[in-house]
Amino acid sequence: MSDLKALIFDVDGTLADTERDGHRPAFNAAFREMGLDWDWTVPLYGRLLQVAGGKERIRHYLDAFAPEFTPPADLDRFVGDLHACKTRHFVAMLERGGIPLRPGVLRLIEEARSAGLLLAIATTTSLTNVESLLRANLGEASLDWFRVIGAGDVVPAKKPAPDIYHHVLGRLGLSARDCVAIEDSAQGLRASRGAGIATVITVSGYTVEDDFSGAAAVLEHLGEPETPGRVIQGQGPGNGVVDLRYLDALLP
Repeated sequence: MSDLKALIFDVDGTLADTERDGHRPAFNAAFREMGLDWDWTVPLYGRLLQVAGGKERIRHYLDAFAPEFTPPADLDRFVGDLHACKTRHFVAMLERGGIPLRPGVLRLIEEARSAGLLLAIATTTSLTNVESLLRANLGEASLDWFRVIGAGDVVPAKKPAPDIYHHVLGRLGLSARDCVAIEDSAQGLRASRGAGIATVITVSGYTVEDDFSGAAAVLEHLGEPETPGRVIQGQGPGNGVVDLRYLDALLP
């Protein structure tokens, strides 16, 4: 009998490769709309991703990369308005079908649902972004597939702090030993492992060089039978396809 009771997914870079060709151009579109001459290039955005959270990323950019910019008196409102504008552009991109799920994600979700496992999300991205990604790729009903969607500012300390995972575990009513987390970054790994959860990493373009010490395994992606994922670190599934039997074996 399986001891695994729930899967907890990160979103950006994990459910879908959203960062380089999703959030980054959405930020740039928001900058143009608000009359700013900022341009977050692919390399620059990789550096900005060291800061979790979109609003936090804007603030970091102002401090580290835009010393000549004179911020408005109400900085909180400026950052909030800019981030809301970015979210509108990102959601529009999702609705056009521009950001598909990564290999193996839908297959694993369907397997978990069939087996009666709980599904949850633990992310720093906004609830609007999460719901739009799910609707665009899985349909409206998919919002009910996830027992808990921990997103955005639901906890004050974002990843790499473990707070979002503690929040999700509390809402699920489960212990860390009942769950496996699926992440794509070192920040996400620090958060999930900080909450004591066994974690599988599926690297994205921006995170392939991250330090994944403490991960149960580091994989190219979750894999499909016709396109198995490559094992980068640790003990991956023998056939390159992550399934519930493999994940159950990772539990402590």
